Amino acid sequence: MRTFTKLKMAYSYCNSLFFLLSIFLASSTFALGGNFYEDFDNLFGDVRVDIQELGQSMTLTMDQYSGSGIVSKNEYLFGRFDMQIKLVPGNSAGTVTAFYLSSQGNNHDEIDIEFLGNLSGDPYLLSTNVYADGVGGREMQYYLWFDPTEDFHTYSIDWNPDRIIILVDNIPIRVMKNRKTIGVPFPTKQPMRLYTTLWNGDSWATRWGAVKLDLSNAPFVAGFKNFNANACIAKNGGANCKTFNNGKYRGLDEESKTKMQNILSKWVVYDYCRDLRRYAHGLPFECRKDNLLLDQSE
Repeated sequence: MRTFTKLKMAYSYCNSLFFLLSIFLASSTFALGGNFYEDFDNLFGDVRVDIQELGQSMTLTMDQYSGSGIVSKNEYLFGRFDMQIKLVPGNSAGTVTAFYLSSQGNNHDEIDIEFLGNLSGDPYLLSTNVYADGVGGREMQYYLWFDPTEDFHTYSIDWNPDRIIILVDNIPIRVMKNRKTIGVPFPTKQPMRLYTTLWNGDSWATRWGAVKLDLSNAPFVAGFKNFNANACIAKNGGANCKTFNNGKYRGLDEESKTKMQNILSKWVVYDYCRDLRRYAHGLPFECRKDNLLLDQSE
C-alpha cells in the first residue's frame, strides 16, 4: 500500500512538473534552435522557396522571373543567429545572397551579411553593414579564404546591447561596439526580423555594377541548412528583452583576437574607415585610431 502511495505521489509530481514546463515553454520569450517551416514565412518567390528535410534545410532559387526569400515570423531583440549556407556556384555575377536582420520604417536598424556574386574563377565578396536609426554607410567587405560554393559554411550574427560580432565558421571577422556615448548610432531599441534572400543586384553587386546578371546561367540556386537562433523574441516593443544576456559581452579571448587580426590583415577588401575619398573632409568619429584599438582590445 505504501509503495502504491509513493508511486501515485511520484506520478502526480511528474505531471505537475510537466504542466509547469509546458506553461513555461508556451510563454517563453526565448528562441532556441530553428526550423524553416515553423520559424519563417515566404517573403517572395513562391515555389522558388523549397523547404526540405522537415524544415531543416532549404534552397532559394532565382530565375528570369524572380528571386526568392523568407522572413522570420518573430521579431527579435538581441541574440545569436547562425545559418549554414552554400552559395550559388559558377558564374553568379549580379546575384546577391543575403542573411540579415532588419526592422521597418525610415529610421530602421539593420545588420547585414551579403554575398556578392562573381564571374567564374573570381572570389566571392562577403559584405557587412550596420544601420542604426536609419544611418548606414558602415560597410566592410572581405574575400573568403575558401570556396563557399563547394560546401556549407556557418555564418553568424551575434548581437547584444554592447556589441555586434560577425562570424564565419565561428571565427570573428568584425566587432562593432556600442559607441552611443560618443554619438555613434547603435541598434538597441528596435526589434528586427531575420531575412534570408536571393535576388538580382546587378546594378551594384559585381564590380560596382559593371558586370550584369547572365540569365543564360539561370536558375541560380543557394542552399541553407541548420538555422539556429538563441535569441529573445520581442514582445510589447521588446521590453521583455532588456535583461536578455545571451552572448553577454566579455571581450574576445586571445585566440579569437588572433584569428580576427589574421582575417583583418589578409582578407579585407573594403573598410569604410579607410575610405579617404568618401570621407575627404574627415573620417567618421568611430574610425579614430583610439576607438578602433579599443574595439579590438576589450
